[in-house]
Amino acid sequence: MTTLPLTPDELLTTTRTVRKRLDLGRPVPIELVRECLEIAVQAPSGSNRQGWHWIVVTDPEVRASIGEYYRRAFEAYAGSSASAAGLYQDDPERAEVQRRVSASAAHLAEHMGEVPVLVIPCLTLQGGSLPEGNQAGLWGSLLPAVWSYALAARARGLGTAWTSLHLAYEKEIAELLGLPAGVRQGALVPTAYYTGDTFKPAPRVPLDEILHLDRW
Repeated sequence: MTTLPLTPDELLTTTRTVRKRLDLGRPVPIELVRECLEIAVQAPSGSNRQGWHWIVVTDPEVRASIGEYYRRAFEAYAGSSASAAGLYQDDPERAEVQRRVSASAAHLAEHMGEVPVLVIPCLTLQGGSLPEGNQAGLWGSLLPAVWSYALAARARGLGTAWTSLHLAYEKEIAELLGLPAGVRQGALVPTAYYTGDTFKPAPRVPLDEILHLDRW
């Protein structure tokens, strides 16, 4: 498929989390999802292990079940101190941004099961248990590929949202999907065509406030 005429910098700075603007009524061809995944699996992985697996869910009943688990997880999250709405309350400008983020997240939680495609990237683990201690290398062998998938989707006119709240019900969803022992889920990426076309870089903390040269 022909991709959008975006420069690398435009692609990297306008691949946004899409929640309210996912087109729930327009089917996404599986061939298009496959294109994005072919790009994703070019990402690096530790020792070139390539231990990832990708569950692409299009069945309406299965999507609805995953959506219900996600809705429950979001309700618990929204009522906690860690929720987006509770952050930066001492900064009116940032608090307003967080309010909008929270509202859009709530919208996605209500409609997750209606999104045409749900992508669940997984990682195979020896023994099935997460190791103790530093796991940076472990998840670093999966998550770059997830971001590559999101970039490839954006380049093809699809919107995505990187979520992980469903992991509160990881066992239940693993049973629903028939995942074998030793396979752990890393994210949930709803994927759909988007409405509108006003993607732009988001406000961020000035680089000089977070940049440290040589030492802190």
